Amino acid sequence: MNEIKIFCPATIANLNCGFDVMGVCLEGIGDEMVFRKVPGKGVRITQITGADLPFETEKNVAGVAALALVNAANPDSGFEIEIHKKIKAGSGIGSSSASAAGAVFGINELMGRPFTKHQLVDFAMKGEALASGSEHADNVAPCILGGFTLVRGYNPLDVIKIESPSEIYAVVLHPHIEVKTSDSRAVLSPNVTLKAAITQWGNLGGLIAGLYTKDYELIGRSLQDVIIEPMRKKLIPGFENTKNSALDAGALGAGISGAGPSIFALCKGQTSAEKVAFAMSNAYLETGIPFDIHLSKVNDEGVKTI
Repeated sequence: MNEIKIFCPATIANLNCGFDVMGVCLEGIGDEMVFRKVPGKGVRITQITGADLPFETEKNVAGVAALALVNAANPDSGFEIEIHKKIKAGSGIGSSSASAAGAVFGINELMGRPFTKHQLVDFAMKGEALASGSEHADNVAPCILGGFTLVRGYNPLDVIKIESPSEIYAVVLHPHIEVKTSDSRAVLSPNVTLKAAITQWGNLGGLIAGLYTKDYELIGRSLQDVIIEPMRKKLIPGFENTKNSALDAGALGAGISGAGPSIFALCKGQTSAEKVAFAMSNAYLETGIPFDIHLSKVNDEGVKTI
C-alpha cells in the first residue's frame, strides 16, 4: 500500500468536569487527509485546502506529529501529506488534534502498523504542543481511539477508552468567532479551592461511573464544571443563555467544548438531541453572531480509512 485516504474526526474535550483528561469522538464532522509513500526520507506537505496553514513541516501540527513518528521508526521511505480541513481552526472541536492524529495514523498505516493506537497518541501530542504550547491528549486520544477517553496520567501516558452508551448524542454549536487555546488558558487561575476541587473530583468520578453503567441521569448530574467554566465563559458571547436553553430543552448537560468558542450538549437519544439543537440555535440567534450547529452520534472507531 503506497497511498491512503483517511477521515479525522472532530472531538469534544474536557466535558465540563474533565479538564485536560476527558474527551469524546464525534461522527460525521472531521477533516480528510491523503498520504503517499515516496522515495527518499522525511515528510513533506504537498497540499492544504480549507485553511491557511504553513506548508513547512516543522511549523505545521500534522508535520510535527508525523516527524515524531518517523524519527522513532526510521522507515526506508519518505511521505507526502495532503490536508483537507473541514474543522475550522480555533473552533473548540479539535481542529489541530484532527491534523495531528490523522498524520500519525496515516503514516503508521503505510508503514504496516508498527505502533499501537495508544502509542500513536503519544506522537500526536507532539503536534498538539505546537498548537497550544503544551502536550495534552484530551482531544487526540478520542480522535485516535474513538468513544470517550480518560487520560489517567501523563508520566507515563496512560489513556483508558470508554465505549459510549448507545443513546448518547452530542450537539455542538460553533459561533463564527475564534478563541485561541493560548488565550483561553491565559484566563485560568493556577489556584483552586479545596471545596471546588472536591466537587470536581466527585463529578468526574460520577461521569466515568455513569458512562460505564449507562446511567444517563448520573451522566447528567455529573456534567458540572465549577473550576474552568466560570473563568472561560466570559470569552463566549451568549454562552449562559445558550447553555440554559439546552438544559431546559432536555439536554443531559452542556458546557464549553475544549477551549471554546463552541458550546456542546450531551443528550439521550436523537429526538432529544434535535430538540436541544433547535433550542440552542434559537438562543444563539439573539447574539447576532453567525454559527454552525452539528448533531452527532459518538464515534466509537476514531480516525479511519476511507
